[in-house]
Parts: sequence; structure tokens; C-alpha cells
Amino acid sequence: MKCENLDVWKKSAALSADIYKHHADLKDFGYKDQLTRSGLSIPSNIAEGMERISQQEKIRFLDIARASSAEAATQIYIGMKKC
Repeated sequence: MKCENLDVWKKSAALSADIYKHHADLKDFGYKDQLTRSGLSIPSNIAEGMERISQQEKIRFLDIARASSAEAATQIYIGMKKC
């Protein structure tokens, strides 16, 4: 199955794009860089995992995507508390 057919990939790609748009003018470059990287990692790892041949590799990349999701959620939470 191609990643483009997965709702989770579509939603995570949209989230990543929204993070970029929302933080385009943010001056805190360290925070912005870390958040955009973790957000970008989610759909990227889903895509990479779906292209792997073995189930074990697919699971590994989907697990990395899940962990990146937790990382991005933490960063968003901290960012909301900063304001």
C-alpha cells in the first residue's frame, strides 16, 4: 500500500505543512527548527516504512513516526505554555 492512501499519512503531512505555515515568522529559530523537524519526521517515516519490504522494517519506521509524533506534541505543548 502506498503511503498516499493512508489517512494517517495525509493528516500528518497536513500537520507538518501547518507547522511550517504557522511558524513562518517565528524568531525563536531553535524552537522553530526542532518543531518543524519533528513534524516533518512523522509523514516522512510513515512513507519510508511503507516502502520497506519486510514487516519488521515497516513496523520499525512506523514506531519512529509514532515517537516523532510524541516529540512534536511535547514541543507544541511547551510552545503553547511559552506564549
